[in-house]
Amino acid sequence: MKPFLVLLALSLGSNTLATTYPLTVTDDLGRSITLKSEPKRIIAMLPSHTETLFALSAGDKLVGIDEYSNFPKALTDKIQKVGNGFQPNLEAIVALKPDLVLADESVSSKLVERLVASGLTVYGGSAQTYNEVFQKINIMGKLVNREKQAINLITQMRNELNTLQKSVLGRPKVSTYYEIDPTPYTVGPNSFIGVLLEKAGGRNIIPKGIGDFPKISPELVVSANPQIIVGAKLEDLKRRPNWAGIAAIQSGKVFEPTPEQGDALSRPGPRLPDALRALISFLHPEVLK
Repeated sequence: MKPFLVLLALSLGSNTLATTYPLTVTDDLGRSITLKSEPKRIIAMLPSHTETLFALSAGDKLVGIDEYSNFPKALTDKIQKVGNGFQPNLEAIVALKPDLVLADESVSSKLVERLVASGLTVYGGSAQTYNEVFQKINIMGKLVNREKQAINLITQMRNELNTLQKSVLGRPKVSTYYEIDPTPYTVGPNSFIGVLLEKAGGRNIIPKGIGDFPKISPELVVSANPQIIVGAKLEDLKRRPNWAGIAAIQSGKVFEPTPEQGDALSRPGPRLPDALRALISFLHPEVLK
């Protein structure tokens, strides 16, 4: 009963939730970010940030988005595309006069440093693990004065995720290899995709301790002999040295997500339940019939 009472209290109290400005938060780079007032002009440099703002009913604050943002359908061509984290259009970003830029914390892109040097207020952070998805939604809610909406969204997502997970309880765990790209890069058990695999009734062949999104040796996959492979084409895998004998390839249980499924699976945001549903459709399709 205790978790229920906590949620009830949050729900009742959420009617009066409002962010107090000035607001200071710490981003994933350890930087203190202060917003003097509610942001009205926001640029999102990650699709997950774009989708989160729309889910929080704050999509109308967006004046710029990254080139990969394509969801929800309410997204219009009126919102200017400003490149991506690795190749940002800095001139266009500055010209839009944002009062907040939401960016990736990745040190490889140096995006945050370049934006800050241009005099902009930047929050650098994104979710890598399952729990961080909800933490980031909560932070986004605070940043844009949508705390009530954030609590409601998190509750709705968790309820849907729990229902989906219950649908595969008692089913045998199937060994699964999830490929991000043919390098091969994959997902560790603690990444948000790795946790979703477990919740979908899978057993990730990738061991703990080598990272959330590690580059691995192809021999690891061959020796693990997964029953199911997600994220690749069967014909491509057959051509890889020593892969033809893998159980998933022998049985044809290799699944390439649709573009929409792929987006949901790769974006740690409001579509987490859609991502879990997609994985269940690959691993235990019988429960969704």
